[in-house]
Amino acid sequence: MTVQDVANRLVELCRQGQNSQAYDELFHEDAMAIEPEGVPNAEVKGLDALREKSKQFGEMVEEFHGSEISDPIVANDFFACTMKMDVTMKGQGRISMEEVCVYEVKDGKIVTERFFFTPEPMPA
Repeated sequence: MTVQDVANRLVELCRQGQNSQAYDELFHEDAMAIEPEGVPNAEVKGLDALREKSKQFGEMVEEFHGSEISDPIVANDFFACTMKMDVTMKGQGRISMEEVCVYEVKDGKIVTERFFFTPEPMPA
C-alpha cells in the first residue's frame, strides 16, 4: 500500500468507528504512539500496547456524542489529519476534544502515530 492508500484507509476506518480493525490492518507490530507530556501513557511501543491504550481511553468515556475526521494530507512517508470528538468523560463531564494526528508509514504500515493537542486539566 502507498502512504496515500494507508492514509485513506485509516480515515475510512476511523470514520466508521473501526479503530480495532485499523490496528489489525494498518499498523506495524512495533508501532509507537506519542502524545503530549502529562498525558497517561504519553509514549507506548508495540501493537499490543497501542490496543491497550485505546481500550483504556474507551473505558474512560461515559458517552460518545460524535466525531469528525478530516481528509488526510500526505507528504513523503507521512500523513496528517485532524480528529474531533464530542464525549462525556467519566468524572469530567462533556468535553470537546480536537487534535492533529501525524502518522509515519514504512513499507505500507504505520510505524508512528503522534497526537498534538492541549490536554484537558484533570478535575481537582
